[in-house]
Amino acid sequence: MPQVIPFNGLLFNTSKVSGNDVAAPPYDIIPPEYKEALYAKSPYNIVRIDFGKDEQGDDGNNNRYTRANALLDQWISEKILVRDGEPAFYAYEADYESMGAKKTLRGVFGLVKIAELGKGVWPHEETRAKPKADRLEIMRHCMANLSPIYIIYNSKEKATAKIIASISGKPYMSAQDRDGSVHKIFRIADRDQIGVISKELSELPLFIADGHHRYEVALEFKKEMDRKTGRNDDEPRPWDYVLMFLADMADSGISILPTHRMVKGISGKGGLFARLEKDFSIEELPECVDINKAVAAAGKHSLGMYLEKEKRWFMLKYKGGELKDVHPALQPLDVVILRELILNREPGISELAYEMSADVAVGKARKGEYDAVFVLGPTGADDIERVASANLRMPAKSTYFYPKLMTGMVINKF
Repeated sequence: MPQVIPFNGLLFNTSKVSGNDVAAPPYDIIPPEYKEALYAKSPYNIVRIDFGKDEQGDDGNNNRYTRANALLDQWISEKILVRDGEPAFYAYEADYESMGAKKTLRGVFGLVKIAELGKGVWPHEETRAKPKADRLEIMRHCMANLSPIYIIYNSKEKATAKIIASISGKPYMSAQDRDGSVHKIFRIADRDQIGVISKELSELPLFIADGHHRYEVALEFKKEMDRKTGRNDDEPRPWDYVLMFLADMADSGISILPTHRMVKGISGKGGLFARLEKDFSIEELPECVDINKAVAAAGKHSLGMYLEKEKRWFMLKYKGGELKDVHPALQPLDVVILRELILNREPGISELAYEMSADVAVGKARKGEYDAVFVLGPTGADDIERVASANLRMPAKSTYFYPKLMTGMVINKF
Protein backbone atom coordinates (compact mmCIF):
# COMPACT_ATOMS: atom_id res chain seq x y z
CA MET A 1 0.00 0.00 0.00
CA PRO A 2 1.23 3.57 -0.62
CA GLN A 3 3.18 5.22 2.17
CA VAL A 4 1.40 8.06 4.02
CA ILE A 5 3.71 10.61 5.68
CA PRO A 6 3.59 13.97 7.50
CA PHE A 7 5.05 17.03 5.78
CA ASN A 8 6.17 20.62 6.32
CA GLY A 9 3.02 22.32 5.11
CA LEU A 10 3.01 25.73 3.46
CA LEU A 11 0.41 27.68 5.44
CA PHE A 12 -1.12 31.12 5.30
CA ASN A 13 0.33 33.37 7.99
CA THR A 14 -2.72 34.03 10.16
CA SER A 15 -1.00 37.00 11.82
CA LYS A 16 -1.20 38.75 8.43
CA VAL A 17 -4.30 37.37 6.70
CA SER A 18 -7.68 35.86 7.56
CA GLY A 19 -8.79 32.44 6.41
CA ASN A 20 -12.09 33.91 5.23
CA ASP A 21 -10.19 36.23 2.90
CA VAL A 22 -7.66 33.82 1.43
CA ALA A 23 -9.33 30.38 1.14
CA ALA A 24 -11.44 29.46 -1.89
CA PRO A 25 -13.55 26.57 -3.20
CA PRO A 26 -11.98 24.11 -5.67
CA TYR A 27 -11.34 25.74 -9.04
CA ASP A 28 -13.80 23.53 -10.92
CA ILE A 29 -16.89 24.72 -9.02
CA ILE A 30 -16.14 28.47 -9.13
CA PRO A 31 -18.50 30.34 -11.51
CA PRO A 32 -17.21 33.55 -13.17
CA GLU A 33 -19.11 35.94 -10.89
CA TYR A 34 -17.82 34.25 -7.74
CA LYS A 35 -14.30 34.28 -9.10
CA GLU A 36 -14.56 38.06 -9.25
CA ALA A 37 -15.83 38.13 -5.66
CA LEU A 38 -12.87 36.04 -4.51
CA TYR A 39 -10.46 38.37 -6.29
CA ALA A 40 -12.10 41.31 -4.52
CA LYS A 41 -11.80 39.66 -1.10
CA SER A 42 -8.03 39.94 -0.88
CA PRO A 43 -4.90 40.37 -3.02
CA TYR A 44 -3.83 37.10 -1.36
CA ASN A 45 -6.83 34.92 -2.14
CA ILE A 46 -5.58 31.53 -3.34
CA VAL A 47 -7.84 31.68 -6.41
CA ARG A 48 -5.32 34.10 -7.95
CA ILE A 49 -2.80 31.25 -8.04
CA ASP A 50 -4.95 28.14 -8.38
CA PHE A 51 -7.41 29.54 -10.92
CA GLY A 52 -6.09 32.88 -12.14
CA LYS A 53 -7.53 35.00 -14.92
CA ASP A 54 -6.50 34.92 -18.54
CA GLU A 55 -5.53 38.39 -19.77
CA GLN A 56 -5.36 40.07 -23.14
CA GLY A 57 -1.94 39.65 -24.70
CA ASP A 58 -1.09 36.43 -22.85
CA ASP A 59 1.55 34.33 -24.56
CA GLY A 60 3.96 31.51 -23.76
CA ASN A 61 6.08 33.72 -21.52
CA ASN A 62 3.32 35.65 -19.75
CA ASN A 63 0.10 33.89 -18.84
CA ARG A 64 -1.96 32.84 -15.86
CA TYR A 65 0.42 29.98 -15.08
CA THR A 66 3.54 32.16 -15.05
CA ARG A 67 1.66 34.71 -12.95
CA ALA A 68 0.63 31.94 -10.54
CA ASN A 69 4.28 30.99 -10.02
CA ALA A 70 5.33 34.62 -9.56
CA LEU A 71 2.57 35.22 -7.01
CA LEU A 72 3.42 32.08 -5.06
CA ASP A 73 7.06 33.14 -4.84
CA GLN A 74 6.04 36.67 -3.86
CA TRP A 75 3.71 35.53 -1.08
CA ILE A 76 6.43 33.28 0.32
CA SER A 77 8.93 36.14 0.16
CA GLU A 78 6.46 38.47 1.93
CA LYS A 79 5.78 35.75 4.55
CA ILE A 80 2.11 35.69 3.63
CA LEU A 81 2.71 31.98 3.20
CA VAL A 82 5.07 30.34 5.70
CA ARG A 83 6.60 26.89 5.81
CA ASP A 84 5.81 24.81 8.90
CA GLY A 85 8.96 24.29 10.95
CA GLU A 86 8.48 20.55 11.45
CA PRO A 87 6.67 17.72 9.68
CA ALA A 88 3.04 17.38 10.71
CA PHE A 89 -0.29 15.96 9.73
CA TYR A 90 -3.13 18.49 9.59
CA ALA A 91 -6.56 17.58 10.92
CA TYR A 92 -9.46 19.09 9.01
CA GLU A 93 -13.03 19.67 10.12
CA ALA A 94 -15.96 21.09 8.19
CA ASP A 95 -19.18 21.92 10.02
CA TYR A 96 -22.00 21.99 7.49
CA GLU A 97 -25.66 21.27 6.83
CA SER A 98 -27.03 18.75 4.34
CA MET A 99 -30.68 17.87 3.74
CA GLY A 100 -31.61 19.71 6.93
CA ALA A 101 -29.14 17.82 9.13
CA LYS A 102 -26.07 19.35 10.80
CA LYS A 103 -22.90 17.33 10.23
CA THR A 104 -19.14 17.50 10.72
CA LEU A 105 -16.73 16.10 8.17
CA ARG A 106 -13.40 15.03 9.69
CA GLY A 107 -10.18 13.85 8.13
CA VAL A 108 -6.48 14.52 7.90
CA PHE A 109 -4.13 16.10 5.37
CA GLY A 110 -0.96 14.15 4.61
CA LEU A 111 1.32 13.20 1.74
CA VAL A 112 0.76 9.91 -0.04
CA LYS A 113 3.41 8.22 -2.14
CA ILE A 114 2.22 8.15 -5.73
CA ALA A 115 1.51 4.72 -7.20
CA GLU A 116 -0.03 3.52 -10.43
CA LEU A 117 -3.79 3.44 -10.16
CA GLY A 118 -4.97 0.06 -8.91
CA LYS A 119 -1.85 -0.43 -6.79
CA GLY A 120 -3.11 0.79 -3.44
CA VAL A 121 -4.88 3.88 -4.80
CA TRP A 122 -8.16 3.13 -6.52
CA PRO A 123 -10.25 5.43 -8.77
CA HIS A 124 -13.98 5.12 -9.25
CA GLU A 125 -14.89 7.70 -11.92
CA GLU A 126 -13.94 8.42 -15.51
CA THR A 127 -11.82 11.51 -16.27
CA ARG A 128 -11.51 14.00 -19.15
CA ALA A 129 -8.41 15.35 -20.87
CA LYS A 130 -9.00 19.13 -20.70
CA PRO A 131 -9.02 19.56 -16.88
CA LYS A 132 -5.89 17.41 -16.62
CA ALA A 133 -3.97 19.63 -19.04
CA ASP A 134 -4.80 22.71 -16.95
CA ARG A 135 -3.80 21.11 -13.64
CA LEU A 136 -0.55 19.81 -15.12
CA GLU A 137 0.43 23.35 -16.14
CA ILE A 138 -0.26 24.59 -12.61
CA MET A 139 2.01 21.88 -11.16
CA ARG A 140 4.76 22.55 -13.68
CA HIS A 141 4.87 26.27 -12.92
CA CYS A 142 4.21 26.29 -9.16
CA MET A 143 5.94 23.04 -8.18
CA ALA A 144 3.21 22.50 -5.62
CA ASN A 145 -0.02 20.70 -4.78
CA LEU A 146 -2.33 23.64 -4.20
CA SER A 147 -5.46 21.64 -3.45
CA PRO A 148 -5.85 18.13 -2.00
CA ILE A 149 -7.18 14.90 -3.44
CA TYR A 150 -10.11 13.65 -1.35
CA ILE A 151 -9.58 10.02 -0.27
CA ILE A 152 -11.81 7.64 1.67
CA TYR A 153 -10.53 4.55 3.45
CA ASN A 154 -12.03 1.76 5.54
CA SER A 155 -10.40 1.11 8.92
CA LYS A 156 -11.60 -1.33 11.56
CA GLU A 157 -9.37 0.14 14.29
CA LYS A 158 -10.21 3.78 13.47
CA ALA A 159 -7.02 4.96 15.17
CA THR A 160 -6.65 8.05 12.99
CA ALA A 161 -10.31 8.97 13.33
CA LYS A 162 -10.01 8.75 17.14
CA ILE A 163 -7.00 11.09 17.15
CA ILE A 164 -8.83 13.62 14.99
CA ALA A 165 -11.97 13.42 17.15
CA SER A 166 -9.90 14.08 20.28
CA ILE A 167 -8.51 17.39 19.02
CA SER A 168 -9.78 20.49 20.80
CA GLY A 169 -8.82 24.11 21.13
CA LYS A 170 -8.38 26.86 18.60
CA PRO A 171 -7.73 25.81 15.00
CA TYR A 172 -4.67 27.07 13.16
CA MET A 173 -7.00 28.64 10.57
CA SER A 174 -10.69 28.65 9.77
CA ALA A 175 -12.73 29.81 6.80
CA GLN A 176 -16.40 29.94 5.88
CA ASP A 177 -17.48 28.85 2.42
CA ARG A 178 -20.24 30.23 0.21
CA ASP A 179 -22.82 27.83 1.71
CA GLY A 180 -22.02 28.86 5.28
CA SER A 181 -20.00 25.74 6.12
CA VAL A 182 -17.08 26.40 8.47
CA HIS A 183 -13.77 24.75 7.60
CA LYS A 184 -10.99 24.41 10.21
CA ILE A 185 -7.46 23.07 10.22
CA PHE A 186 -5.41 21.86 13.22
CA ARG A 187 -1.74 20.85 13.36
CA ILE A 188 -0.89 17.34 14.57
CA ALA A 189 2.80 17.47 15.51
CA ASP A 190 2.91 14.92 18.36
CA ARG A 191 5.42 12.25 17.31
CA ASP A 192 3.39 9.37 18.75
CA GLN A 193 0.19 10.48 17.04
CA ILE A 194 2.06 10.98 13.77
CA GLY A 195 3.40 7.44 14.05
CA VAL A 196 -0.07 5.99 14.64
CA ILE A 197 -1.60 7.89 11.70
CA SER A 198 1.20 7.04 9.29
CA LYS A 199 1.16 3.34 10.24
CA GLU A 200 -2.60 2.91 9.97
CA LEU A 201 -3.10 4.78 6.71
CA SER A 202 -0.08 3.21 5.04
CA GLU A 203 -1.63 -0.24 5.52
CA LEU A 204 -5.02 0.49 3.92
CA PRO A 205 -6.31 0.70 0.34
CA LEU A 206 -7.16 4.29 -0.55
CA PHE A 207 -10.18 5.16 -2.70
CA ILE A 208 -10.31 8.43 -4.61
CA ALA A 209 -13.52 10.24 -3.70
CA ASP A 210 -12.84 13.57 -5.41
CA GLY A 211 -9.81 14.65 -7.41
CA HIS A 212 -9.35 11.92 -10.01
CA HIS A 213 -7.91 14.44 -12.47
CA ARG A 214 -5.45 15.75 -9.88
CA TYR A 215 -4.19 12.28 -9.05
CA GLU A 216 -3.65 11.34 -12.68
CA VAL A 217 -1.87 14.67 -13.18
CA ALA A 218 0.37 14.05 -10.13
CA LEU A 219 1.27 10.65 -11.56
CA GLU A 220 2.09 12.15 -14.96
CA PHE A 221 4.08 14.98 -13.34
CA LYS A 222 6.13 12.46 -11.35
CA LYS A 223 6.99 10.55 -14.53
CA GLU A 224 7.79 13.80 -16.31
CA MET A 225 10.12 14.97 -13.52
CA ASP A 226 11.82 11.57 -13.38
CA ARG A 227 12.55 11.82 -17.11
CA LYS A 228 13.63 15.45 -16.85
CA THR A 229 16.08 14.78 -14.00
CA GLY A 230 17.39 11.54 -15.46
CA ARG A 231 16.39 9.64 -12.37
CA ASN A 232 18.16 6.29 -11.98
CA ASP A 233 17.72 5.41 -8.28
CA ASP A 234 14.99 4.88 -5.69
CA GLU A 235 15.94 7.77 -3.42
CA PRO A 236 12.74 9.72 -2.58
CA ARG A 237 12.00 12.92 -4.48
CA PRO A 238 9.46 15.60 -3.46
CA TRP A 239 7.30 14.85 -6.50
CA ASP A 240 6.98 11.21 -5.42
CA TYR A 241 4.23 12.35 -3.05
CA VAL A 242 0.93 14.16 -3.46
CA LEU A 243 -1.27 16.09 -1.01
CA MET A 244 -4.34 14.18 0.13
CA PHE A 245 -7.24 14.57 2.54
CA LEU A 246 -8.04 11.19 4.03
CA ALA A 247 -11.35 10.38 5.76
CA ASP A 248 -12.77 7.15 7.16
CA MET A 249 -15.70 6.11 4.96
CA ALA A 250 -17.63 5.01 8.06
CA ASP A 251 -17.62 8.63 9.30
CA SER A 252 -21.20 9.90 9.39
CA GLY A 253 -19.87 13.31 8.36
CA ILE A 254 -19.23 12.16 4.79
CA SER A 255 -22.04 13.22 2.47
CA ILE A 256 -22.33 12.04 -1.14
CA LEU A 257 -24.90 13.92 -3.21
CA PRO A 258 -26.30 12.90 -6.59
CA THR A 259 -25.86 14.80 -9.83
CA HIS A 260 -29.03 14.85 -11.92
CA ARG A 261 -29.25 14.48 -15.69
CA MET A 262 -30.92 16.84 -18.18
CA VAL A 263 -31.49 15.75 -21.77
CA LYS A 264 -32.70 17.03 -25.11
CA GLY A 265 -34.52 14.76 -27.52
CA ILE A 266 -37.23 13.17 -25.38
CA SER A 267 -40.42 14.94 -26.36
CA GLY A 268 -43.12 13.22 -24.32
CA LYS A 269 -44.73 9.95 -23.29
CA GLY A 270 -45.37 8.68 -26.83
CA GLY A 271 -43.40 5.52 -27.45
CA LEU A 272 -41.13 6.32 -24.50
CA PHE A 273 -43.38 4.65 -21.94
CA ALA A 274 -43.77 1.53 -24.10
CA ARG A 275 -39.99 1.19 -24.15
CA LEU A 276 -39.56 1.94 -20.44
CA GLU A 277 -42.25 -0.44 -19.20
CA LYS A 278 -40.10 -3.44 -20.05
CA ASP A 279 -37.62 -2.51 -17.29
CA PHE A 280 -39.49 -0.06 -15.04
CA SER A 281 -42.80 0.38 -13.30
CA ILE A 282 -44.04 3.93 -13.93
CA GLU A 283 -46.04 6.01 -11.47
CA GLU A 284 -47.38 9.50 -12.16
CA LEU A 285 -46.64 11.85 -9.25
CA PRO A 286 -48.62 14.80 -7.86
CA GLU A 287 -47.78 18.23 -9.33
CA CYS A 288 -46.59 19.52 -5.95
CA VAL A 289 -44.25 16.59 -5.26
CA ASP A 290 -40.91 17.17 -3.54
CA ILE A 291 -38.98 15.00 -5.97
CA ASN A 292 -35.87 14.67 -3.82
CA LYS A 293 -37.88 13.32 -0.90
CA ALA A 294 -39.94 11.12 -3.20
CA VAL A 295 -36.84 9.49 -4.73
CA ALA A 296 -35.30 9.01 -1.27
CA ALA A 297 -38.51 7.43 0.03
CA ALA A 298 -38.79 5.14 -3.00
CA GLY A 299 -35.35 3.70 -2.23
CA LYS A 300 -32.67 2.16 -4.39
CA HIS A 301 -33.20 1.80 -8.13
CA SER A 302 -35.83 4.54 -8.27
CA LEU A 303 -35.51 7.49 -10.67
CA GLY A 304 -37.54 10.66 -10.81
CA MET A 305 -38.38 11.68 -14.39
CA TYR A 306 -39.76 15.07 -15.44
CA LEU A 307 -41.13 15.45 -18.97
CA GLU A 308 -41.53 19.05 -20.08
CA LYS A 309 -44.13 18.24 -22.74
CA GLU A 310 -46.31 16.59 -20.08
CA LYS A 311 -45.24 19.07 -17.38
CA ARG A 312 -45.36 16.19 -14.95
CA TRP A 313 -43.13 14.12 -12.68
CA PHE A 314 -43.02 10.34 -12.91
CA MET A 315 -41.36 7.75 -10.68
CA LEU A 316 -39.50 4.96 -12.47
CA LYS A 317 -38.79 1.86 -10.39
CA TYR A 318 -36.38 -0.65 -11.86
CA LYS A 319 -37.85 -4.14 -11.98
CA GLY A 320 -34.47 -5.82 -11.74
CA GLY A 321 -32.64 -8.32 -13.84
CA GLU A 322 -29.10 -8.52 -15.12
CA LEU A 323 -27.84 -5.72 -17.30
CA LYS A 324 -26.22 -7.19 -20.39
CA ASP A 325 -22.50 -6.58 -20.83
CA VAL A 326 -22.27 -4.71 -17.50
CA HIS A 327 -19.89 -5.91 -14.78
CA PRO A 328 -21.71 -7.18 -11.64
CA ALA A 329 -19.98 -4.50 -9.52
CA LEU A 330 -21.59 -1.77 -11.65
CA GLN A 331 -25.07 -3.29 -12.01
CA PRO A 332 -26.46 -2.01 -8.67
CA LEU A 333 -25.70 1.64 -9.50
CA ASP A 334 -28.65 3.87 -10.36
CA VAL A 335 -26.44 5.98 -12.65
CA VAL A 336 -25.59 2.83 -14.62
CA ILE A 337 -29.23 1.69 -14.76
CA LEU A 338 -30.17 5.13 -16.09
CA ARG A 339 -27.34 5.14 -18.63
CA GLU A 340 -27.82 1.59 -19.92
CA LEU A 341 -31.62 1.31 -19.95
CA ILE A 342 -32.65 4.85 -20.87
CA LEU A 343 -29.93 7.24 -22.03
CA ASN A 344 -28.15 4.74 -24.31
CA ARG A 345 -31.42 3.39 -25.71
CA GLU A 346 -33.36 6.52 -26.54
CA PRO A 347 -32.51 7.29 -30.17
CA GLY A 348 -33.69 10.89 -30.05
CA ILE A 349 -31.38 12.10 -27.26
CA SER A 350 -29.09 14.76 -28.70
CA GLU A 351 -27.62 16.35 -25.58
CA LEU A 352 -26.84 15.37 -22.00
CA ALA A 353 -26.04 17.84 -19.21
CA TYR A 354 -25.61 17.70 -15.44
CA GLU A 355 -27.09 19.68 -12.56
CA MET A 356 -26.83 19.36 -8.78
CA SER A 357 -30.21 20.91 -8.00
CA ALA A 358 -33.38 19.18 -9.17
CA ASP A 359 -35.23 22.52 -8.94
CA VAL A 360 -32.68 24.25 -11.14
CA ALA A 361 -32.77 21.36 -13.61
CA VAL A 362 -36.56 21.53 -13.91
CA GLY A 363 -36.38 25.31 -14.21
CA LYS A 364 -34.12 24.91 -17.24
CA ALA A 365 -36.53 22.39 -18.76
CA ARG A 366 -39.44 24.78 -18.26
CA LYS A 367 -37.48 27.47 -20.11
CA GLY A 368 -37.21 25.14 -23.07
CA GLU A 369 -33.52 24.33 -22.63
CA TYR A 370 -34.14 20.62 -22.03
CA ASP A 371 -36.95 18.14 -22.68
CA ALA A 372 -36.51 15.84 -19.69
CA VAL A 373 -34.85 15.67 -16.29
CA PHE A 374 -33.83 12.52 -14.43
CA VAL A 375 -33.37 12.79 -10.66
CA LEU A 376 -31.24 10.21 -8.87
CA GLY A 377 -30.52 9.20 -5.31
CA PRO A 378 -26.94 9.34 -4.02
CA THR A 379 -24.24 6.77 -4.68
CA GLY A 380 -23.00 5.15 -1.45
CA ALA A 381 -19.46 4.95 -0.09
CA ASP A 382 -19.80 1.14 -0.20
CA ASP A 383 -20.59 1.43 -3.92
CA ILE A 384 -17.35 3.34 -4.43
CA GLU A 385 -15.32 0.73 -2.55
CA ARG A 386 -16.92 -2.13 -4.49
CA VAL A 387 -16.47 -0.55 -7.93
CA ALA A 388 -12.96 0.74 -7.27
CA SER A 389 -11.81 -2.58 -5.79
CA ALA A 390 -12.97 -4.28 -8.99
CA ASN A 391 -10.72 -1.87 -10.92
CA LEU A 392 -13.73 -0.34 -12.68
CA ARG A 393 -14.97 3.20 -13.22
CA MET A 394 -18.42 4.67 -12.79
CA PRO A 395 -19.88 7.07 -15.35
CA ALA A 396 -18.76 10.69 -14.99
CA LYS A 397 -20.63 12.71 -12.36
CA SER A 398 -21.69 9.62 -10.39
CA THR A 399 -20.71 11.19 -7.07
CA TYR A 400 -20.55 14.66 -5.57
CA PHE A 401 -18.82 14.76 -2.21
CA TYR A 402 -20.10 17.56 -0.02
CA PRO A 403 -18.89 19.88 1.30
CA LYS A 404 -16.06 20.59 -1.10
CA LEU A 405 -12.69 20.99 0.62
CA MET A 406 -11.40 24.55 0.68
CA THR A 407 -8.26 25.30 -1.32
CA GLY A 408 -5.55 27.16 0.58
CA MET A 409 -5.93 25.54 3.99
CA VAL A 410 -2.52 23.88 3.50
CA ILE A 411 -0.22 23.60 0.47
CA ASN A 412 2.44 21.03 -0.38
CA LYS A 413 5.35 22.96 -1.94
CA PHE A 414 8.12 20.85 -3.47
